[in-house]
Amino acid sequence: MARRREDIDRLAELEELFADLWQVPRFAAGLGHAHRPQIDVLRTDDPPELTIVVELPGADPDAIRIAVDGRRLAVSGVRTRPRVKGQFHRSEIEYGPFRRQIELPADVDPAGARAQFERGLLRIVLPLAAKPSPAQRVSIQVRRIR
Repeated sequence: MARRREDIDRLAELEELFADLWQVPRFAAGLGHAHRPQIDVLRTDDPPELTIVVELPGADPDAIRIAVDGRRLAVSGVRTRPRVKGQFHRSEIEYGPFRRQIELPADVDPAGARAQFERGLLRIVLPLAAKPSPAQRVSIQVRRIR
């Protein structure tokens, strides 16, 4: 059973690699997810936890959804283009729906999870679990800091 879990984890890593390599080009953004926020994952031993930081400038924290399912973390939402009058001469900022799903490097305790959004950065803190917990989808509420 452990071998099968390792194989599934490797498949998830390959899926993430291909997603990174084949990001949706801007001209096709209307066909799928418009952008792919950047993510950092940090593990600490004191206290034992994972901290995930997601770059989301301009996103509405009330529209961000976070879920943990076993060792998989999913962050999704939408970044809406502000209404402006006039004609764009250049448009490089990516808007629209996003979804990032990453494989976590360790088992976590989602019951103790917390998330906060401040100055365009979403910070998710997941305490490490003493033992693997049964896979179940757990949502995490985002706290907005002004």
